[in-house]
Amino acid sequence: MISRLKRKIFWIIQISLSLIIIGGIALTIIFSYKNTISSSSKIMQRIDGKSVNIEGIYWFRLSNNKIIMESNNVTEEIRAYANKLSNRNTEKGYIGNYTYIVRKLDKNQKIVTLMENGNLIKELKITIISALIFVFFAIIIVCIISKKISELIVKPVQDSFEKQKQFISDASHELKTPLAVIEANADVLQKKLGENKWVTYIQNEAESMNKLVNDLLTLARIGNITNTNKQMFDVSKEVKISIAGFESMIYENNIELETNISDGVYFNGDKQDIKHIISILLDNAIKHTPDNKKIVVDFYEQKNHIKIEVKNQGEPIPANEREKIFDRFYRADKSRNRDERRYGLGLSIAKGIVEKYNGKITVISEDGFTNFTVYLNK
Repeated sequence: MISRLKRKIFWIIQISLSLIIIGGIALTIIFSYKNTISSSSKIMQRIDGKSVNIEGIYWFRLSNNKIIMESNNVTEEIRAYANKLSNRNTEKGYIGNYTYIVRKLDKNQKIVTLMENGNLIKELKITIISALIFVFFAIIIVCIISKKISELIVKPVQDSFEKQKQFISDASHELKTPLAVIEANADVLQKKLGENKWVTYIQNEAESMNKLVNDLLTLARIGNITNTNKQMFDVSKEVKISIAGFESMIYENNIELETNISDGVYFNGDKQDIKHIISILLDNAIKHTPDNKKIVVDFYEQKNHIKIEVKNQGEPIPANEREKIFDRFYRADKSRNRDERRYGLGLSIAKGIVEKYNGKITVISEDGFTNFTVYLNK
C-alpha cells in the first residue's frame, strides 16, 4: 500500500514537472524558429519574381510546378531545392542553409524565393539541440527530485502505518496468553460442571476472539516479504488440498462444488499464502451461497501469471460495495456478519497476500454468480 502510494505521488510530480519543462522549451523553440523565418520573410516578400537580383537571394517563377523563370547565379543545388519546394504546402521555413517563402500567384503559378541564411539556421539548430539536451538532463533531475519529494510526503504515513502494524502485532501477542488461559479454564469448568450454557458462551466467545487475534497477526505480517518462505512448489496440488479441506462443510450446507484445476503448475512463493487465499475465498463463498446452489473453483496458468477464480451463486454484491469489501473491518451486511462472528478481515488479508506478489484481486457479479478472481505473477 505504501509503495503504491509512493509510486503514485512520484508519477504525479514527475509528469507534471516534465510537462511544464517540455512545454516551456517547446515554446522557446517555436519562438526562435518563427523569429528566424519571419526576419528573412520580410525581405523575401519584396521580391516579385521579375527582374530583381540581390546577392544571396534567389527566386524562381514556376508554372504547374515547373521552373519557367529564375534569378541570376542560380546553382544546381538551389534549383533542386526550388523543385522540391514546389510540391510543398508550407509557405515559409528553411531548407539546407536557406530560408524560403512560397507565394501563389494564381491557380497554376507560384514564386519560390530562397535566401542564404547559413549562420541564422546554424544558430537555430544549435538552439534546438541545446534545448533537447537541456530537456533530457532536466527530466533526469526532475526524476531524482520527484523520488525524494514522494519519499518525504509518504514518510509520515509510512511511519504511522509501521507503528500501527507494530501496535496490532504487540497487542495481539499480549492477548493470546489471557485468551489461552480463559479457554483452558473454560475447558476445566466444562469437565467439572458438564454441559453448561454459561461456560459454552465463554468458550464460543474465546474461540471467536482467538480467531480475530490470529487474523490481526496475519494482517501485521502481510507486506513483510522478508518473512516469506519462498520456494518453487506444485501450486496445483496445494490448491486441491485446500479445496479438500472444505468439502465436508460444502456437503453439510447442501452446496454443489465444481472444480477445474490445471495440473502441474509450479509457482515460486509460500505454500501457506496460496492456502490462505483459497481458504478465505472458499469460506467467503460458502457463507454467501444458499442451499442447493453452486460454487465453482477454476485454477489455471496464463502466460506469466496464474489465475484463481472462485464463483458462487447467491445475492450479487452491489456495485458501490465491490471495492469496499477489501477494506479492513468492512462488512456489507453488518448484522449478519456480527451473528456469524465475522470481522471483515478475510478479504483484506487475501488482498494483502496477493499484492505481496504484485498481483491483483477483483470481484464482479454477473449471470447470478459472484466471481472473485486472483492473478499472481509468476
